[in-house]
Amino acid sequence: MRILLWHVHGSYTTAFVQGGHEYLIPVTPDRGAYGLGRARTWDWPASVREVPLDLIAAAEPDVVILQRPHELELIHPLGDVPMIYLEHDAPWGDVPLTRHPLADRHDVHLVHVTHFNALFWDAGSTPVTVIEHGVVDPGPRWTGEIPRAAVVVNEPLRRGRYVGTDLLPRLGAPLDVFGMKVSGLTGCRTHEDLPQDRMHTELGRRRVYVHPIRWTSLGLSLLEAMHLGMPVVALATTEAVEAVPPEAGVVSTRIDVLRAAIKRFLDDPADAAETGGAARRRVLERYGLRRFLGDWDRLLLEVTR
Repeated sequence: MRILLWHVHGSYTTAFVQGGHEYLIPVTPDRGAYGLGRARTWDWPASVREVPLDLIAAAEPDVVILQRPHELELIHPLGDVPMIYLEHDAPWGDVPLTRHPLADRHDVHLVHVTHFNALFWDAGSTPVTVIEHGVVDPGPRWTGEIPRAAVVVNEPLRRGRYVGTDLLPRLGAPLDVFGMKVSGLTGCRTHEDLPQDRMHTELGRRRVYVHPIRWTSLGLSLLEAMHLGMPVVALATTEAVEAVPPEAGVVSTRIDVLRAAIKRFLDDPADAAETGGAARRRVLERYGLRRFLGDWDRLLLEVTR
């Protein structure tokens, strides 16, 4: 079928467009927020086609996947087309009383990317499905040759406590921080906005992956690190407690426990290798593309009948 969706989250869309459909991506001359078009830093298949934003009706999509409330206004030219709203984020505001912008609507199907999100958003009577993340497998690249901990986070200075920026110096470990706008962080080495493939290789050279995020949906970088075969040390917040089983790493809300776990993996490469192998097996089973795309195909058939 022909699926219209905006390019909002590159990693998620990269996994989504691996299915067997035609994907219509709106584009504008300035390639702004509502017209990014095809990705330039991810390898998307030829089935992903750019469509000028003002011509989306002529593309005749079979279904629209919305990801931001304002997109509802942009699809008026389409008329009565089946709609899915894909919610990437954990709720903001008066948690756990936060009402979803599409609560109590029966003309749209709401999809959450984690069970945590579905639990905390109040969607009222809107039909809801959880489709857990899927990740394109970068392959087992862990070598652990560099006895340092790796963190992936975007804009840590602006986002602060949400992403655990204040926790980094308390972890007591040599840290390499990768992501966008990481320059300016002190007490660690920063690696500014590396291309995805290179970042995966560099992550795999570090001994352990650390996920200090307090409030997010479920960082795809965590799942990518597990795909690489990295042992994980993570805050026991949001969906991380579901994603990381005991054999794949250490998950806790106690900083002393996290510190000890990081030291354990830094000091024992064999332990890190064994734990990272378990992490990779787990993530391939639960967050692999086959399961992810199969879940989406079932829902797409349901909403377009």
